[in-house]
Amino acid sequence: MVHYIGPDPLRALYEAVQALRRDPSMDGSRTAKLLAQGRARMARKVGEEAIEVAIEAMRGDRNATLMESADLLYNLVVLLSDLGISPDEVMAELRRRELAFGIAEKLPKADDPPVPAPAPVQQKRRKGTKG
Repeated sequence: MVHYIGPDPLRALYEAVQALRRDPSMDGSRTAKLLAQGRARMARKVGEEAIEVAIEAMRGDRNATLMESADLLYNLVVLLSDLGISPDEVMAELRRRELAFGIAEKLPKADDPPVPAPAPVQQKRRKGTKG
């Protein structure tokens, strides 16, 4: 297993995006262009990258899934930055879920139907028995 050691790249990206948001004339980068295109474009890019991750994962292409995952995280951080949500806040929410539920799982939505209890197992009657 590979372990990353170094500065937090999501936090560094978030801070760079925040700096670009404060002064868009600072840079002619892809990030600056994406910010200029607006939140709808940012959200669309997140969706596109998520689909690409899913496609590559279904193909079983580990390297392509890794690359598309990095693209997804990049676009997600740009979108979150536009909404003023820091990676630290996302990590804190994951930690809160872990502490509350034992795992940082996806929470049910308010409109999700309740999970039904399993139906009792009915045994077949044997011939010649009452019941």
